[in-house]
Amino acid sequence: MLEKLSPFILSALFATCGCAISADNKTDYYDPAPFGADTKKARISDNLAIGEWWNREGKKHWIHNRPRDEVMAFAIYTHDHGVLKITGQCFPLLPEEPKSVILEFKENGKWVQADKQAVRYPGWSVHFRVEDWDNTKSVPYRLRLGDLSSFEGLIRRDPVDKDVIVVASMSCNSPNDPSHDSRSEIVSNLKIRDPDLLFFAGDQNYTHEEATYGWLQFGVQFAEILKDRPTICIPDDHDVGHGNLWGEGGRLNPEANDDEGGYAYPVSFVNMVQRQQTWNLPAPYDPTPVKNDISVYYTDLTLGGISFAILEDRKFKSGPENIPQMGPRADHINDPSYDREAIDLPGLKLLGERQLKFLNDWARDWTGAAMKVALSQTAFAGAVHIHGAPDNRLLADLDCNGWPQSGRNRALEALRAARATHLCGDQHLSVVIKHGIEDFRDGPYAFTSPALVNTIYGRWWHPLNERPGGGEPIDSVLPWVGDYKDGLGNRITMMAYANPENRRDPLKRADGYGLAKFNKTTGEVTFEAWHRYADLSRGDEGQFPGWPITVNTAENDGREPIDYLPEVKLPYENAVVALSNRDTGELIYCHRVEGNTFRAPIYAPGRYTLQAGQNRPDKVLLRTDG
Repeated sequence: MLEKLSPFILSALFATCGCAISADNKTDYYDPAPFGADTKKARISDNLAIGEWWNREGKKHWIHNRPRDEVMAFAIYTHDHGVLKITGQCFPLLPEEPKSVILEFKENGKWVQADKQAVRYPGWSVHFRVEDWDNTKSVPYRLRLGDLSSFEGLIRRDPVDKDVIVVASMSCNSPNDPSHDSRSEIVSNLKIRDPDLLFFAGDQNYTHEEATYGWLQFGVQFAEILKDRPTICIPDDHDVGHGNLWGEGGRLNPEANDDEGGYAYPVSFVNMVQRQQTWNLPAPYDPTPVKNDISVYYTDLTLGGISFAILEDRKFKSGPENIPQMGPRADHINDPSYDREAIDLPGLKLLGERQLKFLNDWARDWTGAAMKVALSQTAFAGAVHIHGAPDNRLLADLDCNGWPQSGRNRALEALRAARATHLCGDQHLSVVIKHGIEDFRDGPYAFTSPALVNTIYGRWWHPLNERPGGGEPIDSVLPWVGDYKDGLGNRITMMAYANPENRRDPLKRADGYGLAKFNKTTGEVTFEAWHRYADLSRGDEGQFPGWPITVNTAENDGREPIDYLPEVKLPYENAVVALSNRDTGELIYCHRVEGNTFRAPIYAPGRYTLQAGQNRPDKVLLRTDG
């Protein structure tokens, strides 16, 4: 029979799933304590989806009422450099029900089996890895849980021939909402917008200890849009049981709360959440676990000629207990006399050395890429003044990537070197800002998407000095735009913000989603922020005031040159060029240019090396001695 199958099917049939267990495994699917039983958090973790789950009733009974022919709930996938990775998610299964899933592709009108993998426990996910994937065509797929249930979708071809690649950017899917079982208005509008990539920046789940329940709820809500386009999900603090998370490189801290560093939940619970949400991503840049064997997933993905860096900005970050408390809690500062520089202590981490090394390598690799984009959980600034309620004004919130400030600047320098645009979520306040590092407006643009549901913790941009910010005036219907320093002393240029009008009114609480449109021909990026209930027939009137905003990726490096190196002839048309400091090895910039000559700008005196290449800058063109 095998010789009758196409090479496409054969490659799928013999592909292996790197972390999936075999179909004849001896897993105890009803182990009542899969996370251990030595701590309170271990005893309560995922309780509705472990052991004899069908005997547990309560307010979250939704998981019990799923029709059994619909327990193959949803799937997410990506494909990158010839590898397709699919994660399927099941509802908890009864003892007599199948425990393995068959992956099928439709070929010549017929479903053909490509692989079979066991469902993982705890977590009830299943994973498939298919090598030698042909990304030039779209292929229907089906995940079949025996004869009990199935889920169908479409593996889309790589849209590399499109001039404009559209990314839907979303986060903060609060269940505290009257329509908590539905996101139909968002899904239907997204289907009309037809994005090429879905990016969920975190807080897909707010049920904390019941991660599988919350992940299933999210997946069912968005299944109709997830099923037929590549999806990037990265877990944030709520996904792993925290109000705020300071991972500190994998530290375990069972007593951790919102202002203490470390993971409170068991390692196996954290790794389960990461497996459910991120296994479908390309392999990690460096798969070595952090402390206590917590897994990592930071990586890159190329789609449609856009190279995406996928970051983990909570995992390595230092906790606020490392600095003196200057507010109602360790991560909130409301002391007007505090010294901004005094909290930027030596040794504090943000992205960590491993991710900075990854970003440096990613900046130098332009294989198949015309533009670069970085994806993370939260923003590299504290672009918020009011938190939670209109009367709660803070000077600074350390639960953002604006602190520690030195770590923030190093991260932004890495993005600026690649002229990378930044997309994130988490803040419950949609903004577009242009970062400043040494000076205002010398860094990259960043777009924080609206919260999908903005009921739990509203935030507002509302400077006390109610005049436009400094710098070159910005044409906007919004009053408080321009150059500001955030409460941590970071330079930011506010381009647009979407303050809630009324947190009790679903039409005015600033729920929504973002679209980022990347034009590879012009280098332009357009940011769109859409109301959750937008009427798309009204055009841009359905967006928040101040949007859309269009910028150019060349402006992601806003430094003013002090001089230029001699013009050189490039070895390739539209080559990748890189300028590095000869003494420190620092990458000053690396990007693709048009034409066959280049005159390299420099921004400070020094000794430099200029390199170029087709996809990597592997040929030395010029060395200077200062």
